[in-house]
Amino acid sequence: MSAMQENRLYRDLSWLWPMWGDPAGEYRVYCDHVASLIKKHAKREVRTVLNVGCGGGKNVSRLKRRFDVTGLDISPAMLELARQLNPECAFVEADMRHFALERRFDAILIDDAVAYMTSEEDLRSLFRRAQEHLSPGGVMIVAPDDTTETFQQDKTSVWRSEPHLAPKGIEVTYVVNDYDPDPGDTSYESTVVFLIREDGRLRIEQDLHILGLFPIDVWRTLMLDTGFEVHEEEYSEDSNCWTEFVCVKAR
Repeated sequence: MSAMQENRLYRDLSWLWPMWGDPAGEYRVYCDHVASLIKKHAKREVRTVLNVGCGGGKNVSRLKRRFDVTGLDISPAMLELARQLNPECAFVEADMRHFALERRFDAILIDDAVAYMTSEEDLRSLFRRAQEHLSPGGVMIVAPDDTTETFQQDKTSVWRSEPHLAPKGIEVTYVVNDYDPDPGDTSYESTVVFLIREDGRLRIEQDLHILGLFPIDVWRTLMLDTGFEVHEEEYSEDSNCWTEFVCVKAR
């Protein structure tokens, strides 16, 4: 088997993203939760939200019902999907570690994309960027999928595309396997296999994502060092449970 290319989901396989999760389902539930955290912890009225690592714009599609939302992502293919889903919203192509916009926001959401920070310096740079783009009293919400304490070696998840999200004749089964080949470093491998059936004919595509893995104390320390007031909230979805960090910028 030849070496897998990385992050194909955000390039040539981006057309599969609209079938990966229903905006009216889990994204609606999660964004309602995010809105409740903003209301609970923000020390200012929140009107504007920056969704860092917005991907195909599904969180934006829910949050825009409450806020003026701007999306930021490094992938042109995903930003095109986000614009199609949210034509009334603004989107910016930029690296989350180095972005520099000429404005501040009342809240910043950094969801799954934070997993692509694979070093402490990456995380520190991201938190500094967020701090500089927040208005005083604003909040940054960050949700790491895994920490060193919660990571499950060789965890495998399987789900299928929902018929109402897929084009006619297309069915997709997603298989995701998480494996840490070197517990001594700060990353792990998330391998995705796509079983794509087009009018019954099967083709198989594969993808590799290198994701960051840190002890929860590293997250806390980096946020505190960046100048945030840090709060922690638990969130559960199906059988999964994780920590949400709600970080408030001082007035």
